[in-house]
Amino acid sequence: MVSPGALRAHLVAARIAGAVATSREESLRSYRLFAARDPRVLIGLDPMWTWGQRDLIELMADKCGVSADPRCTSGHDVIDPQRTLTALDAFAERVGAAARRRVPVLLGTGHPHRLLGFYAELADALSTAGCTVLTPATGRCVDITTRFGLRTHVLDYVRGVALVRGPDARAPGRATGAHTHSPLPVRTALAAAAEAGGPLPELVIGDHGWVCGAGQLGFEAIGLGDTDDPALFVGEAEGVVSVAVPLDDAVRSDYYRPLTRYVLNRACLSQ
Repeated sequence: MVSPGALRAHLVAARIAGAVATSREESLRSYRLFAARDPRVLIGLDPMWTWGQRDLIELMADKCGVSADPRCTSGHDVIDPQRTLTALDAFAERVGAAARRRVPVLLGTGHPHRLLGFYAELADALSTAGCTVLTPATGRCVDITTRFGLRTHVLDYVRGVALVRGPDARAPGRATGAHTHSPLPVRTALAAAAEAGGPLPELVIGDHGWVCGAGQLGFEAIGLGDTDDPALFVGEAEGVVSVAVPLDDAVRSDYYRPLTRYVLNRACLSQ
């Protein structure tokens, strides 16, 4: 069992929270692009409200603990570890409720190199609890616009967690994949599930476009977001995303293991 105090210390030591690697410059750039409604930063969200850069700074200060001072324009961003813990508690509550109701779930990540293990442990525990872990559209091609132009990716699942692979990495079942913010993979998966006559997920768990894309379509969605991912926190503020957990989403994959144990314990799903 991981206590809140021990996890808080780990979050800071591993730089998952506290002073994180994400720079203030990166975050402010994302806020500017979001305010301009750049789809690369909206990642599937269609905001109901008008969000200026100042509004986003205030929101992210409230949700994540970053500096609320717009004159702070450089250095490392800071995430309040208590906000991370509070959000993880809410995240675990949703996971536990899904397990108790044995509802179908869909898990997906745009950070497979870092977060696949976190989601895979959740998928295993939910499956053991009686939930159907959905894997629709396996092998389906998804065309995603990247900085190198339009690229065809393939939707695959590893231990019940969806990810996409580039055109040169098609071997199924390998625990590698492409980094993406796109909502197109989750839209493809949900469309395939609907075309097949269901079941459809009653909870979507993930990050980036997996959360915002599913939430925008009306599915309950929970996930993890960095300080340069304002879309998840805007979605939470507008009621489209149920829970957004603030953390650095690009540290070493094994550093997330205590978070997995904490969530499973709080959700009463510890093995």
